[in-house]
Amino acid sequence: MERRQQLQAWIAAEFPGRAFELAPASADASFRRYFRLTFADDPISLIVMDAPPSHEDCRPYVKVAELFGAAGVHVPQIIKQNLEQGFLLLSDLGSTTYLQALTKDNAHNLYAEALGALMSIQLSSKPGVLPEYDRELLLREMELFPVWYVSRHKGLTLTDKQAQQLYEVFDRILDVNLSEPKVYVHRDYHSRNLMLSAPNPGVLDFQDAVYGPLTYDLASLLKDAYVHWDEDFTLDLLARYWETARSLGLPVREDFADFHRDYEYMGVQRHIKVLGIFARLYHRDGKDGYLKDMPLVLHYLRKTCERYGELKPLLRLLEQTDPTITEVGYSF
Repeated sequence: MERRQQLQAWIAAEFPGRAFELAPASADASFRRYFRLTFADDPISLIVMDAPPSHEDCRPYVKVAELFGAAGVHVPQIIKQNLEQGFLLLSDLGSTTYLQALTKDNAHNLYAEALGALMSIQLSSKPGVLPEYDRELLLREMELFPVWYVSRHKGLTLTDKQAQQLYEVFDRILDVNLSEPKVYVHRDYHSRNLMLSAPNPGVLDFQDAVYGPLTYDLASLLKDAYVHWDEDFTLDLLARYWETARSLGLPVREDFADFHRDYEYMGVQRHIKVLGIFARLYHRDGKDGYLKDMPLVLHYLRKTCERYGELKPLLRLLEQTDPTITEVGYSF
């Protein structure tokens, strides 16, 4: 309540004499909260980000918003900021996410626009501007899987041999990930963070952006934890991206098969992390909304592990933790 009062006091000071209302705008897996700000004398709404400084830092958001905006991507404009208190006032990109808007009829166009925006971000990339998505960070993310998913969520204690085999698989995954060309990486480029807007897409939740593997955001978008498409459809989009990226001079692999393997292994790294995060959100933070999304993540992970022999130890562990998981059989 005290935090809400601080926020209202800041808005009142920035807009003296104007009557306003605050309503929750979206949920977030972090400590950030978003509110839609409306004024009695103006039909245009704004978004307020509340990022408590004890848990969050607004400065990366401001920096990446400037970078991505300069690249021509539709991100929220920062209208006012109070970094000491952790408040940002942003333009409103609307309330309809890609997840809500996607249908089989509009999917191709919406994904084409999302891939176009992604290429704009990647083409603007420069080393030394954003933090490196290095081996330590990539491994730390995957380590959420044995701690939170395998041990805490599934109640399974790994034997020394299983743990050794798992970390050997982690090393193989990281070797492929880190051999990729590097670009700016949004890190959560998927249907919940892309907004239906003019122009499409509006891009949100980019404050954790890094400089790292080129296929990471492609895996986030096309192996989305929240929406499932037939693999033929996503492979077609991936091939179209690859062809366009080559023509624009992005540093993609010369051979599509090599590029596709990069994408597959990047998806494995991400989905290992996501299972750990979803389990942690439930067990540590009391957020159970992500449990329903675990089967799709497991589906992606198992499918890829079945295709690559060196990932078999991970496949065996998945079969032990989830022996009854059925094939994901839905898509738009």
